[in-house]
Amino acid sequence: MAEGSKAAGSDSPHLDQGEQSQAAQHSGLRPLVIHEIIREEGEDELERSNGALTLSGFAAGLSMGFSFLTEALIRADLPASTWRHLIASFGYSVGFIIAVLGRQQLFTESTLTAVLPLLTRRDGATAVAIGRLWAIVLVANLVGTWVFAALLLVHGVFSGAVVDSLGVIGREAVHAAFGVTFVKAMFAGWLIALMVWILPSARSARLLTVLLITYVVAIAKLSHVVAGSAEAAYAVLTGTASLGQYFGGFLAPTLLGNILGGVALVALLNHGTVAEEIHEGENKDKGG
Repeated sequence: MAEGSKAAGSDSPHLDQGEQSQAAQHSGLRPLVIHEIIREEGEDELERSNGALTLSGFAAGLSMGFSFLTEALIRADLPASTWRHLIASFGYSVGFIIAVLGRQQLFTESTLTAVLPLLTRRDGATAVAIGRLWAIVLVANLVGTWVFAALLLVHGVFSGAVVDSLGVIGREAVHAAFGVTFVKAMFAGWLIALMVWILPSARSARLLTVLLITYVVAIAKLSHVVAGSAEAAYAVLTGTASLGQYFGGFLAPTLLGNILGGVALVALLNHGTVAEEIHEGENKDKGG
């Protein structure tokens, strides 16, 4: 849609003023509008204090632990079958629903939101601000997942079947090859960033959007640095994986893959589609 064009139906001669307003409200958002909504979210994130980012990131890490736990709870009550993973994977969405809709600071969301201000301004100060944001949020997210994993070790809280399921899921998070984990993480980062791009248009379907996209991440067994950290941390704490496997076999390839998927495959491409409009708007403002 060209810049300055009307929303579909908003100027139809066959509609009265109230109906034209309704048509405008139901029209899809233009890419530039979506870009600016997300960029403004990124600007707000970059301006948050270290303390606020830490607390919100820690809360998100704890919340993401429920993806691990809920998937294990469902898996434990299902018979061993070829379709068990398809059903249990719905549990994986729970942590994302809490963190995303609860507006908690999740690292993989910021691979899109915080990068758009940098792509728009292209200055060193914004790059430094992104580095601060990413460092604080990532560490806080991971600490939250480790705390959650430690709580799962309390004896007698969960049945033996649930504990077995937790163990199986935890081992799967750390025992893949580096290259395989990297590619899986790239797809996961791609999908999560696309989810963030879609959410402004989702309106009342935000819950369904988060559920469906994260369900795809789960059934494909893709690697997410925060959700997977709860699983990998549990494997370390129960002695089925080492710290070396956590950092080298899980964290390093997953972090790199998530960043590549979110920044290169979503932020850069979607910014590129509206960069000309942004440039024209800046020139118009200067001329005015």
